[in-house]
Amino acid sequence: MYGLKIWLWASRYENPNPEARSLKPEATKMMHPARLLSTCLLAMLMFTVLGTRPRVVAQSPPVQTPAARPVFERYTEPIQLYKTGLGTFTRAISSTNKEAQAFFNQGFQMMYAFAKPEAVRSFREAWTRDPQCAICYWGEAWAWGSYLNAPMSAEEAPHAFAAIQKAIALKDGRALPKERALIDAMAVRYVEHFDPAKRIEQDKAYADAMRRVTETYPDDLEIATLYADALFLLEPRRGTRDVNSPAVRQLHRVLEQVLAKDLHHPGACHLYVHATESTVVPERAAACAEFLGRSIPGASHINHMPSHTWNEVGRWGDSVRANIEAWHSDLKAAIGEGFAIYPEHNLHMLLFAASYDGQGALAMQAAKDYAKLSGDTFYQVLTLTRFGRFDEVLAVTARPKNEITAALWDFAQGYAHLRQGAADFAGVYLSRVKKTADTSTAAFRTHPAKTLVGTVAAILQGEIERGSGDLTAAIASFERAVTLEDALVYDEPEPLPFAARHWLGAVLLDAKRYADAARVYREELQDHPHNGWSLLGLQQALAGLGEKSPEVDADLAASWARADTWIRASRF
Repeated sequence: MYGLKIWLWASRYENPNPEARSLKPEATKMMHPARLLSTCLLAMLMFTVLGTRPRVVAQSPPVQTPAARPVFERYTEPIQLYKTGLGTFTRAISSTNKEAQAFFNQGFQMMYAFAKPEAVRSFREAWTRDPQCAICYWGEAWAWGSYLNAPMSAEEAPHAFAAIQKAIALKDGRALPKERALIDAMAVRYVEHFDPAKRIEQDKAYADAMRRVTETYPDDLEIATLYADALFLLEPRRGTRDVNSPAVRQLHRVLEQVLAKDLHHPGACHLYVHATESTVVPERAAACAEFLGRSIPGASHINHMPSHTWNEVGRWGDSVRANIEAWHSDLKAAIGEGFAIYPEHNLHMLLFAASYDGQGALAMQAAKDYAKLSGDTFYQVLTLTRFGRFDEVLAVTARPKNEITAALWDFAQGYAHLRQGAADFAGVYLSRVKKTADTSTAAFRTHPAKTLVGTVAAILQGEIERGSGDLTAAIASFERAVTLEDALVYDEPEPLPFAARHWLGAVLLDAKRYADAARVYREELQDHPHNGWSLLGLQQALAGLGEKSPEVDADLAASWARADTWIRASRF
């Protein structure tokens, strides 16, 4: 299965060493039963954490992990010509071999869907059917190279170079003029002795070459899309984009020209969604995103892609539907009717969108499937926390091995214990979470522990303070959580299936600071439009001010129409 794996940074976990507390028998008799149970459980945890003497543990023989197969071996396996799952896209080539043409079309669609290994394999099948097909070798060279989600590696580079050299050797045979132009442009992208530090130089040369090809063939939509792809590779992949940047404006202009001629173009729309999602105008891609998800119906990443736009504009139900379709395509891959591309990412986006849409059952099932696929339970407990299923959080006892995700699991466990009446237990878990936030140098995706784990640490601390009646301290903690969350690098989806402002707004309501609560919820709706959690909080804040907003009421009714969860506040 080809999937973008969310990297796990394995590290040894060091248990906290909280100060032990002694219990006197006469004091125990006076305790409330719930308090007694909490204290006993805490004592058991202390014993587990601190112990009384070293234990001898039998060592099992180390498990031998199979060596990773070389890239060339994986990328050159035979591939079938799919009868189910492909879209209608075609591009006529000079080969008269029907199977070569069909595999070429398949390779092109796979590249538009970011299914890179399947694309390499398909283009190789094309030239296997027609060994004189120069443009088929060009396709293989294209597929070996960098794409938006990953730069070309040193292991891939020699194969890209070899493929384009073969295309050059054959181009003067029967290649069409457009094909020769594409081959010549691709030739500057690869060198015999690849240096990753100089890759950007070849990428710039390739973009310049594709600009010239586009000027020669201004009506060819594939050539224009390839030019846009080359421009995109010169941009930073992560972070927000400035729509007034000359480079971004040029990228948008090229893609918009393609979409003006063919709004259903899968390659151009895929790139345009990515090119707009982290700008202030993500809605620009909405028109083509309406069609993108089914343009290559078996490609899970294409099914999923509209949700990058829907999340930004607050179309949570549509985002949920897109990612259900993507997950189904991932599952269909087992029987050859779909192409599994980034399955963990699809499940992450599904649980994220469903969480904001109030669809708890879907969110929690997606999180459970994510745990099965990745072996990591952190999204399972975070999603259960979002929907207030605290007894179920405590039933998830498999603590992740990854340092960051283990801290997120600790947060959920601490929060659940707090909600179950065990504040002491919550404090122990808070110390674990804070230690990771303060000391870890690890990161989850692009998010360092200091900001990501720090956010949930501040949320848990704030809830403990709120529970003790110290609203002033709780407000300060939640404000710190908001500051840390705002410092997270743009990511889609975000790493947490909830927002820190949901806690800050709720405690401001508790403090009867209704105007401040309304401001916080309006800020949150700027970040996550049309989400019922914030709309309910805003409605409550306005009621506290003696105000009523028909617009807010209507937005809440529409936004929560698919929800299966009854909520009384913006957080459980």
